[in-house]
Amino acid sequence: MDREAAAGLAARSAAAPIPRVDVLGVGISAIDMSQAVAEIARCVEEGEQHYVCVTGVHGVMEAQRDVELLRAHNRSGLTTPDGMPMVWAGHWAGAKDMRRVYGPDLMLALCELAAERGWSSYFYGAADGVPERLAERLTKRFPGLKVVGCMSPPFRPLTLEEDGAVVQRINEARPDLLWVGLSTPKQEQWMAAHVDRLSATVLLGVGAAFDINAGLLPQAPRWMQRIGLEWLYRLLREPRRLWRRYLGNNPRFVVRILRRRPFLRSF
Repeated sequence: MDREAAAGLAARSAAAPIPRVDVLGVGISAIDMSQAVAEIARCVEEGEQHYVCVTGVHGVMEAQRDVELLRAHNRSGLTTPDGMPMVWAGHWAGAKDMRRVYGPDLMLALCELAAERGWSSYFYGAADGVPERLAERLTKRFPGLKVVGCMSPPFRPLTLEEDGAVVQRINEARPDLLWVGLSTPKQEQWMAAHVDRLSATVLLGVGAAFDINAGLLPQAPRWMQRIGLEWLYRLLREPRRLWRRYLGNNPRFVVRILRRRPFLRSF
């Protein structure tokens, strides 16, 4: 995306709210990748603080059972269509220009722009050593990318003192972009609870993008992604961990979406 296109998209974003598609109560932003990047760029440049959720079927179905997660999705600055079912739901609702905004690709696009514009990034999440490996790979790929910190929190809940220390550490680094890789629903709830306590301008919950862009987790072939079969690829690679998620959530999603058609509305 060239600078003029980004500026034009950002101006339109500033002029009017980005529409959302109601997918079982979750407001999925009716956008494509260039619009998502432009809107986040506008927020960084104007100092408008937001958090961004990157959401597919798993996030939508978890939100059916978790009111806090549903509220976090719908209070975000953007909730991007991470999976093809979200895109198809958007098209069904009339958002014909809606395209997939995949977390790992969004991370790469924004890090490229951050290197050009001098924005700083902080990586919070994933297992020990993963944020550092991710930062190393991204700074090699995008010379000039400024990384001001990395942290892997424990998987257990933090004490109040530990949580306060995390907030202080991130605030002292003063990142423009705070990348959060805690998986759903933890990352969305964490961003919603912490956005007002952090100095970072934009928080982005991108989950598996940490492991994927660190080179630790292979991606599905692009043709499988385009036809909505990435879930099958991941299930075949990690059946013991993911079978409940995909074989439970996916059929329930289909049944529910046929009963409650997606539609455009304000959130």
